Amino acid sequence: MATSTPSQPSSTGEKETLPSPPNDETKNPNSGTPSLSSEEAFTNPTGINEKVLLRKLDWKLLPPLTLLYLLSFLDRSNVGNARLEGLITDLDFTGNEYLLTLTIYFVGYVLFEIPCNIILKRTTPRFWLPTLMLAWGIVATLLGVTQNFAGFVVARFFLGVTESGLFPGVVFYLSMWYKRTETHYRVALFFSAASLAGAFGGILAFGIAKMDGVGGYQGWRWIFILEGLLTVIVALAAYFFIHNYPLTAPFLSPDERAFIHARLKSSSDATNTEEFSWSNVRAALTDYKCWLYGLGFHTMSLPLYTLSLFLPTIIKQLGYTSAEAQLLTVPPYAVATILTVIVAILSEKLKMRAPFILGSTSFAIVGYIILLTAPRGRPGVSYTGTIFAAAGIYPSTAIVLSWPAANVSGQSKRATATAMTITIGNLGAVLGTQLYRPKTSPRWYLGHGFALGYLAANLIVVGVLWGLLGRENRRKIARREAGETGGDGVVESDEDVRWLFQT
Repeated sequence: MATSTPSQPSSTGEKETLPSPPNDETKNPNSGTPSLSSEEAFTNPTGINEKVLLRKLDWKLLPPLTLLYLLSFLDRSNVGNARLEGLITDLDFTGNEYLLTLTIYFVGYVLFEIPCNIILKRTTPRFWLPTLMLAWGIVATLLGVTQNFAGFVVARFFLGVTESGLFPGVVFYLSMWYKRTETHYRVALFFSAASLAGAFGGILAFGIAKMDGVGGYQGWRWIFILEGLLTVIVALAAYFFIHNYPLTAPFLSPDERAFIHARLKSSSDATNTEEFSWSNVRAALTDYKCWLYGLGFHTMSLPLYTLSLFLPTIIKQLGYTSAEAQLLTVPPYAVATILTVIVAILSEKLKMRAPFILGSTSFAIVGYIILLTAPRGRPGVSYTGTIFAAAGIYPSTAIVLSWPAANVSGQSKRATATAMTITIGNLGAVLGTQLYRPKTSPRWYLGHGFALGYLAANLIVVGVLWGLLGRENRRKIARREAGETGGDGVVESDEDVRWLFQT
């Protein structure tokens, strides 16, 4: 039997009000005002300090989730570090077999994203997220003991399968704790673990590679084994520090639960009691906006994953040693992490999404232009291009991934839309893994050229989506001004006249 997402407890003495006519601010759908008429329309007789409560939620929820994603991204991208330490030679990869091991990961990832989010909706985060992590930690460890190409390909496929449910699951999970206007900043902080993993990955690989020969294992094997075992240990602990929803969170008092219930009810559908329904899944599949969110990430995922998987090789081909290349991957990711957080803060404060995506993507485009045009014999110039690329890709991707979580209403529809976004997006990664072929080294015109083209396409997709969301907002505002109220009940669909889209 399907398990519904728990409804939050009714607040005691809290009165919620829905303003009938839209105020002057909501007449402009792009003004940066809240995206639901009743966003701030509730009273707070409990005396709870909202900012203090938000900080409490952030400290309880975000560090554990960020740690999970850091290890997830580390386990999927450390293959690039292992390559520098002899992976290809020791397993006798030939031709483009290494590229196939990258591609097969995303095949497993894409196939199981939507099913994993459906399972999350039918179970609980405390059970499902640590279970996924335990499974991929075991697979990641086994990568270090594979003996041939076939075994490595199979392990990479199942790594993709087991990791596929984490990111879309966490994006949906956060939407059940925070208001729509608050989710982007939290998703961006969570996603910043991806760039942080790149920085840590280089440092860890540099150190672990020195274990070459210990126990009869090559250094690249120890990279997989030790990082995989770390994931397994954290996964076992995660069963105790991952919480479900506000109704059952032990760190909240009854008054705090009631307050969270009231603020979410005024902002989103997170407090609705909604049974899983296949009709809501179909609603996501037939909504053009959900496909555009997916295309938005599709045009970012190719440069995102090609950079994370091939950056060590790109840097080494500039003339550096393997050890130097491992360490030189750190600065681009460090800059990307800082900018991801800064852009997230600005986007959240200004309540603007599309303009920051367009600006960050343009920054990344500059990076790839530098990579494509840098003169030979000037490795420093090309290396600067990698910093620009990373610094633009990661902030844009964070916003793109959080967009559907804030704009899609209906819990099952939102869970499906979030998984759709990442599924469609990762098809770009499938293509990207085949572009950095050895024969195109060291200039990588094919890979860099595709990345540049995809970033340009992202500008178009995001611009179109921005315009269409604005148009739908204007139509809803016109309907409200004509007297349509949407009723007194809770908002159950993003088609409701009270639901304005974040742009």
